[in-house]
Amino acid sequence: MSVLEMKVPSPGESISEVEIAAWLVADGDYVEKDQAIAEVDSDKATLELPAEESGIVTLKAAEGDVVKVGQVVCLIDTSAARPAGSAPGAEVKEEKAAPAQAPTKAASVPNPNPVKESATYASGTPSPAAAKIMAENNVAAAQVKGNGKDGRITKQDVVNAMSAGFSTADTQGWGGSRNQSREKMSMLRRKIAERLVAVKSETAMLTTFNEVDMKPIMDLRAKYKDAFSKHHEVNLGFMSFFTKAVTEALNLYPAVNAQIDGNEMIFHDYADIGIAVSSPKGLMVPVVRNAEQMSLAEIEREIKRLAIKARDGKIAPEDMTGGTFTITNGGVFGSMLSTPIINPPQSAILGMHNVVERPVAINGKVEIRPIMYVALSYDHRIIDGKESVSFLVKVKEMLENPERMLFGSKDPIQVLLGL
Repeated sequence: MSVLEMKVPSPGESISEVEIAAWLVADGDYVEKDQAIAEVDSDKATLELPAEESGIVTLKAAEGDVVKVGQVVCLIDTSAARPAGSAPGAEVKEEKAAPAQAPTKAASVPNPNPVKESATYASGTPSPAAAKIMAENNVAAAQVKGNGKDGRITKQDVVNAMSAGFSTADTQGWGGSRNQSREKMSMLRRKIAERLVAVKSETAMLTTFNEVDMKPIMDLRAKYKDAFSKHHEVNLGFMSFFTKAVTEALNLYPAVNAQIDGNEMIFHDYADIGIAVSSPKGLMVPVVRNAEQMSLAEIEREIKRLAIKARDGKIAPEDMTGGTFTITNGGVFGSMLSTPIINPPQSAILGMHNVVERPVAINGKVEIRPIMYVALSYDHRIIDGKESVSFLVKVKEMLENPERMLFGSKDPIQVLLGL
């Protein structure tokens, strides 16, 4: 008998242990090479553990166990024969063979007594990974259609259902009981909690606010969004404008892009912008590297790529490390105003909010304009009030005059006149 020891690989630098979030196979199952057999939580991301070889698996750790990097978590008997009927591609061949049969004349006659397809034990039953996501997001099995083998609900089925949203009829109300349930926090959620508490206690966090008239950008998007989408094969959203405005403002106020390390301040001559995105696992902050060198189309493409990885649970620790500044958009959930918490070790974070038509004074007259409130939370130990307020005002100016983003935050007329 040839047995392979499956050890926990290193998810990234400085990570020494992980938690077994869910086993995707049962003890004694036959697994194929590269098949995902487990999900492991680190303090930065959730990763899938693929089988290194084909064979029968023997589990050596339970769900919820914290294991060291390099520790053996299962054995794979590579000498075991593949069970009959489980040859790779067998199901696909059967599915392809079915349409080749010519329909008979009798088949077109409706059956007065149709026989209902019998449900199997797997119908509507979530896989371990799917069940974990459903529990975390309060999703009932009745709200998800299972497309796995024998009607089983897979992880992707849950992600797709959550992305599509649920109708009011599918939403379950209160059960009428007074039951309670306890659920262990994942390693990722515990780490997030620790970091948030540390930020509040270890930084001199302060928040400054402003408002942005979104009409210029909304008019620009309405005029060019179709041509932009056709030419660049990506939609033109608000986030690329905000990212571009932020990178220009960071160039003028480098302290907002800096961080504290002991008794020293680290300044960056680049802008790695973290973009907070919602995922089935919770809030993730993937990083757009060197955003200061990107065009609007390149920013949109990179944000889309990272958001899809986060939504599908494929985001890696290296995608979320090393940011110098963060943007979070609570407006997509309807937030009017908030005080975002700094993402350490960064020194500032910009909060976007929903766009609401409000009466404002324009040249002495009251007009209705689409207004967004923005908030900048910053570490007062490294960023002075003058810098923080000036930074946010500069972001506001560029968003209300999008053409300034093309000229390094300067007015185009000033560039033309050489001022």
